[in-house]
Amino acid sequence: MGLYATAAAVLAGVESRQGSLKGLVYSSNFQNLKQLYALVCETQRYSAVLDAVIASAGLLRAEKKLRPHLAKVLVYELLLGKGFRGGGGRWKALLGRHQARLKAELARLKVHRGVSRNEDLLQERPGQAHQVPRFVRVNTLKTCPEDAIDYFKRQGFSYQGRASSLEDLRTLKGQHFLLDPLLPELLVFPAQTDLHEHPLYRAGHLILQDKASCLPAMLLSPPPGSHVIDACAAPGNKTSYIAALLKNQGKIFAFDQDAKRLAAMATLLARAGVSCCEVAEKDFLTVSPSDQRYGQVQYILLDPSCSGSGMLSRQLEEHGEGTPSKERLQALAGFQQRALCHALRFPSLQRLVYSTCSLCQEENEDVVQEALQQNSGTFRLAPVLPTWPHRGLSTFPGSEHCLRASPETTLTGGFFIAVFERAEVPSPTDQCSGSRTSQQSTKKKEKTLSSGSCRPAAKHTGTECPTHSPRKEPCSSGKGKVISWPCEPHWAQSYHSRVLCFTNKGQTQT
Repeated sequence: MGLYATAAAVLAGVESRQGSLKGLVYSSNFQNLKQLYALVCETQRYSAVLDAVIASAGLLRAEKKLRPHLAKVLVYELLLGKGFRGGGGRWKALLGRHQARLKAELARLKVHRGVSRNEDLLQERPGQAHQVPRFVRVNTLKTCPEDAIDYFKRQGFSYQGRASSLEDLRTLKGQHFLLDPLLPELLVFPAQTDLHEHPLYRAGHLILQDKASCLPAMLLSPPPGSHVIDACAAPGNKTSYIAALLKNQGKIFAFDQDAKRLAAMATLLARAGVSCCEVAEKDFLTVSPSDQRYGQVQYILLDPSCSGSGMLSRQLEEHGEGTPSKERLQALAGFQQRALCHALRFPSLQRLVYSTCSLCQEENEDVVQEALQQNSGTFRLAPVLPTWPHRGLSTFPGSEHCLRASPETTLTGGFFIAVFERAEVPSPTDQCSGSRTSQQSTKKKEKTLSSGSCRPAAKHTGTECPTHSPRKEPCSSGKGKVISWPCEPHWAQSYHSRVLCFTNKGQTQT
């Protein structure tokens, strides 16, 4: 199927509850998943506007063979998008017969609502007091915030400096943008800013990632050289942020069971210049904590499958049905509990971040409380971001150390985060020689984690790095070796067994 027919099929699948928007996009087999995802998201965002225009213009009455979802995609492209792609074919000719009427109805709708811009037609959803700004993370593996800011300024955007409060973010309009007050790599634009076709995004210099989604990696904050597990990694935004914090020095073991999502993740990581990540199509619950390959893992990010009740798009997908069913929540919470307790068994683990994009207590505070009870005296909740305005529900002592996020309180998507830290140092028999073995070093590391310092970007490009020596190491499948420069931005992909290894383009893989 072509782009428009595939987008219409995804929209129909979402409305008939065949799956989530992201899931249906990834399972569509369409070649350009980013293009498809952007088109579906924007069409869905303007859904009410498009329905009104299509009905007023009588499009479906005039074109009886045109299905409603396809009509919505085509009208979005004609009136609100960038025009028909690839010439448009027969769809351009079909819509051309109704173009004048459709444009007239859109103009009439603007007059009726007293607005002049398309973006102003978007209405706030019930219970969402404020639209969430567009957050853009600068990928410090390829550039730095200062250079990205200069680029946008040359394009006519007006930089307003670092935000000092949520009110600064709430009042952003037009071509203005800010630096986030908490994350030094995060730029903030007005809600309707579309950067999917921006050259910096397409080149991997920018990652479109909600602020709440950035927090897990930021709070994990592994220093360069660390070994890290990303337990449920796809689609890879958090993984790429971990790699940026590591400066591509160290090792990320990323696991996920969905082959199609992993393929898309491999593309994302390659574009972002990630070289320190080994991606495996594998259930994290089957990964043995006693495996020597993970003996130096001191940091784990666990963002398991969840109900997604905090996702901004989920209200559109769920059609107002609200909280997931009790049976589904029980099943999800059971998996989350097993995954969290499994992660806490890794012998050298010092710090773990558990996160979900759910608002449900069953998937959040209840899971954390059970894990703490099962690991009493071994792990505790770390007190993080004391000035963060939205804390965990008061369901157990210490739950105030958990973080929550929502459009109303933090101007982000709905999210939950809990940071576990080891309360005791593992015994030498449980650690490999590279693990930390003293409380003093642990305290020193925790001080570094709380400093919030910004890690500078690499300052060079090319096929060989003038600073770093090439790195050569066996991949975990045992069937090949990875040869790479830690900061090299150009990559090829090589498949071994069921593992993706990123190798330096132009080098020989043995």
